[in-house]
Amino acid sequence: MDPLVILPIGMAVVAGGILLLRLHAFLALIAGALVVGWLGSARALEAWAVEQELEPEALKGFLESSVIERVTQAFGESCGKYGILIAMASLIGMCLLESGGAERIVRSLMGFFGERKTHIAFTSGGFLLGIPVFFDTVFYLMVPLARTLALRQPRRHLLLILSVSAGATMSHSLVPPTPGPLYMVEVLEVRMTTLMLGGLLVGGIAAASGLCFAHLANRWWPLPLRPVGSGTLERLHAQAGRSPEELPPLGFSLLPIVLPVVLIALLSLFASSRPPGGGEGSPPAFLALVGDRNMALILGAVAGIGLYLFSRRSGDPPLADLVPRALGTATVIVFITSAGGAFGVLLGQSGIGPRLGALAEGTTVWILPLAFVLTALVRTAQGSATVAMITAAAVLAPLATADRLGFHPVYLALAIGCGSKPYSWMNDSGFWIVSRMTGMTEKEMLRSWSLMLALMGLSGLLVVMIGARYLPLTGS
Repeated sequence: MDPLVILPIGMAVVAGGILLLRLHAFLALIAGALVVGWLGSARALEAWAVEQELEPEALKGFLESSVIERVTQAFGESCGKYGILIAMASLIGMCLLESGGAERIVRSLMGFFGERKTHIAFTSGGFLLGIPVFFDTVFYLMVPLARTLALRQPRRHLLLILSVSAGATMSHSLVPPTPGPLYMVEVLEVRMTTLMLGGLLVGGIAAASGLCFAHLANRWWPLPLRPVGSGTLERLHAQAGRSPEELPPLGFSLLPIVLPVVLIALLSLFASSRPPGGGEGSPPAFLALVGDRNMALILGAVAGIGLYLFSRRSGDPPLADLVPRALGTATVIVFITSAGGAFGVLLGQSGIGPRLGALAEGTTVWILPLAFVLTALVRTAQGSATVAMITAAAVLAPLATADRLGFHPVYLALAIGCGSKPYSWMNDSGFWIVSRMTGMTEKEMLRSWSLMLALMGLSGLLVVMIGARYLPLTGS
């Protein structure tokens, strides 16, 4: 079957399974991988295997393997790539939250910007915490602070709520090691530090545009401060009740976030400056060890554990209870990401790469809005930004070379990340988290939260297209 026919069938299985059959994303992605593998031709499979330069014996065994064996192998390889990274990032986030380190970061930013510019502090804090911490956790942490401040500034309630969301949602989609960007690092073959830097730049500009919209929305549709009957909110009010003296120092609070970024960046900088063939330019063994992204995240998690033990109070849960909670959250993300990896590999085995490459010949920068729209359609259909990024990256991976694109593949990754913003509505769990914790009605959510996310995605895409046009980075 023609790969261009297999592609929409596979995407329909994934999106339809989630949207119509209410399947978990893991099950829908595995089902999509099985269908794509079953529909692919033996000729396309052989061409893909030859391209991988398998040994004759391995090639023979691969061609004789069943669809489920290929899905299982691809799933296992994906678990090996993402498992430790996602688990450690989840542990870092949990330690930051429970230790008071995340609150210290936010309160320090509030002190730096001043009370009248607290919305900037909330956006900056949300963006920083959204790198190792999942969006819902960041929102759980910061919304009590926003609502407490709104008691003194009731006319700015919506501005404060939207400012939290503007930062956290953009870093969640653009800066690894969150799951979507982490998957794109692998499948689009972009260095993690490159995507980190690009995500910080594009995400920062997009978040600033969201903050501008938040000002207008707050003026057009002021949001009254309503009672919210949420046990989670009450618990976090209690967590936020630490006195400033009980919070850990700012430097120690930042260490679990900054340490892995610095280590990965050092190794990446060393690798980019070494001469062809390595030789004397090879990194020292110690830097190669600690700069490996898995090891860097492990060291970040160790710093997070140290932060938690340093600031733990008598009533706080022991570390033995904290780690399973963090790993339980990570497990679901690992399974979804690995299933997406399997879906992408089976798509590649169907021969979609050469077909898409031929269609994209000469499209250059216009492939970026196409990637944006594809991701946005998947996001709108099934609600999850992470699943949308994984699906779109799997489809577009065959194009992710500078020769085919005419610019660095990081721009493709950033366009996909921006495309995961529109359009949040009732099938998005984040939509209901924000709604229930702020008292906003569905109509208020759609005209403020959802519209802000869409505008941030579009502004980010514009920055990405300008960068790809005038700074293609093809030589890097």
